Amino acid sequence: MLHNDTFLRALLREPTEYTPLWIMRQAGRYLPEYNATRARAGSFLDLCKNPDLATEVTLQPLARFPLDAAILFSDILTIPDAMGLGLYFAEGEGPKLERPLRDEWEIRNLSAPDPDTHLSYVMSAVSQIRRSLAGSVPLIGFSGSPFTLACYMVEGGGSEDFRHIKGMLYRRPDLLHQILEVTTQSVILYLNAQIEAGAQAVMVFDTWGGTLSTPAYEEFSLHYLRRIAAELTKQAEGRRVPSIVFTKGGGLWLERIAEAGFDAVGLDWTIELSEAKRRVGHQVALQGNMDPSVLFGSPQAIEKEVERIITSFGADPGHVFNLGHGISRFTPPEHVAVLVDAVHNVSRRLRTNN
Repeated sequence: MLHNDTFLRALLREPTEYTPLWIMRQAGRYLPEYNATRARAGSFLDLCKNPDLATEVTLQPLARFPLDAAILFSDILTIPDAMGLGLYFAEGEGPKLERPLRDEWEIRNLSAPDPDTHLSYVMSAVSQIRRSLAGSVPLIGFSGSPFTLACYMVEGGGSEDFRHIKGMLYRRPDLLHQILEVTTQSVILYLNAQIEAGAQAVMVFDTWGGTLSTPAYEEFSLHYLRRIAAELTKQAEGRRVPSIVFTKGGGLWLERIAEAGFDAVGLDWTIELSEAKRRVGHQVALQGNMDPSVLFGSPQAIEKEVERIITSFGADPGHVFNLGHGISRFTPPEHVAVLVDAVHNVSRRLRTNN
């Protein structure tokens, strides 16, 4: 029995009493309790790979704020790590891979990991989080998109210019397609295993798709996203399992993304919700899209921006409030409390007046 299914209903564009809310990276460094747990774990990767601690930090923001969904605490690079590329985290530099893919033989030998074997710690965490939530709110599972995973797998980490993967794209597109074929199959297996373990919605983060030209986005990102949407498990535990796709910087291609087959499209803050709604109609739900930097403003500024965004979408079904990207580690937790209360109060008032 799910006590609060507002988030799931909104993703399916069903009427809700208010606009549901969750926050990308909601279990993170802005919370002192998260930092304490991470210190106990010893490292970020050890935290991800310990189901007890992953459960603990997943639940921490829900203990503070009346959020409408939990999201699995993990990292998008678990798949490349399971492929043997050697994930590690350099202090102040973010995720790195010890063995980036540069040689053809390495790419030809790449294979999709078995999620129940090579990523069993993730499935254990999903199951444990579901039990701990006890039906309070839904649990979101997630993965990086094939292209975003490929960026890290070829670059070896974050990049300012993506010269290695873009060089491969234009010099040896066959090799990039080989990587994307394997990562696509990996993502499908991974997300479906998360659903089987208890995830009630899933999200694909296409973080770096927006760095591509329009033709390249269609060929090297969206093509594979469509395949994922088509092969995701659609029903579990007697109800629909909604799916969300988020291409940061993807507003230019909104109509194409909306037709990819996902139930909802995440938006960054560079596009107005009213404009996005006009362009895609009732094809998909929309998720987003407040600039995370608003949370550095005053409580009054946060409330004003929340009202603007919710009013921009209107009282129709199909909106999940979120930030346009992950929350900053420097965000005051009390400002998140203001945000959550404002979203719930403003949206209830809007529905009452319509």
